[in-house]
Parts: sequence; structure tokens; C-alpha cells
Amino acid sequence: MLRIGITGGIGSGKSVVARLFAALGVPVYDSDSRAKWVMAHDEVLRAQLQAAFGPAVYDAAGQLNRSYLAQVAFNDATQLARLNALVHPRVGEDFATWTAAQVAAGYPYLLKEAALLYESGAYRGLDSIITVFAPPEVRMARVLRRDAHRASADVQAIMGKQLSEEEKLQRAEYVVYNDDSQLVLPQVLALDAAFRKG
Repeated sequence: MLRIGITGGIGSGKSVVARLFAALGVPVYDSDSRAKWVMAHDEVLRAQLQAAFGPAVYDAAGQLNRSYLAQVAFNDATQLARLNALVHPRVGEDFATWTAAQVAAGYPYLLKEAALLYESGAYRGLDSIITVFAPPEVRMARVLRRDAHRASADVQAIMGKQLSEEEKLQRAEYVVYNDDSQLVLPQVLALDAAFRKG
């Protein structure tokens, strides 16, 4: 079974492209939502996070305190690296378990969607990578329309923490252009047909 990664910077439309593959019956592992689930439910990780960042990581009801964790980790490179070093291996184990179920079900290929596919090292366990590309100004406009709570400086800060689009384009085997100049669906259909052939 082929394991295909799909990535792209914030606002590139990688989630939309991943949903198109899912509509074609392709199993898609959404790393962001699964990471949230693992952080909430994996007892080993819960203990590690509390040991690293204090008991306030989880609220009185036992729910992940995302705003606290963001405040502690996301503006401090050392703390962010510490958080990623705890979360990424546990999400990697979750992905391995999920993948085994897809293999058993006989799917020809699967997708792993992740914004930080290269940054986290997750690309190493995949056969090929698709990068969803859109120019920075298009991505900025999309995110500001989608996320009313974000200012352009917030989006710029997120972009600054992600691998550059040029680097992603150089490293990817496949590119889906979601730059409003060409249709996305025919690109997805062509890739799906190629992946199904193996």
C-alpha cells in the first residue's frame, strides 16, 4: 500500500484537497485532529505533558487547556521543540495503528495530511509527498477570511514557522496548484488514477 503525504502552508487549501481525495474513497489521516485527540486521550502523553508544562495543561474537567499550552509553548522556540518532541512520537504511533487498519482493509493507498510533514520528520515514513501550493498573498487572504480572530501579523508569524513554499515544492514528488488559476479537481483525479495503478 502506498503511503502518500499531503502538505502545504497555512491557507494553501491542503485540507480541501484532502477532502477531495476522501470523497473518492481514499482513507485520509488528519494529523492535526488526530494530534488533538491523542493529546486528550493518550494517558502516557497526558502524563508527559503535565510533567513538562505543569498541571494546568489540563483543566479541572480533564480537558486539554489549549490556550494555556499555546501561551506557554508557541512563542518560545525551546518550549515548542519540547512540546513537539513529546507529541510527534505519540501521533506517529497512532498513525501506525491507523495505517495497519487501512492495510488490512485492502485500500490501494492512503493519505497523511500534515502541515508540518517535513518539520516533524513524518515525511520519512511515507512513499511520496504532495504539496498543495498557493502564493503567499492568496494564502494570507484566505486565512484572514476564514479565521476572523487572526490578524495578518498572526498569519505571517505562522508562515514564518513553516518550511518555505519553495522548499516544499523542491522536496515534493507531486504538486497540486490551488492558486485560483487552475481547477483543483482534475489535478486530484489524475493523481488518484496514478496512485491506484501503484
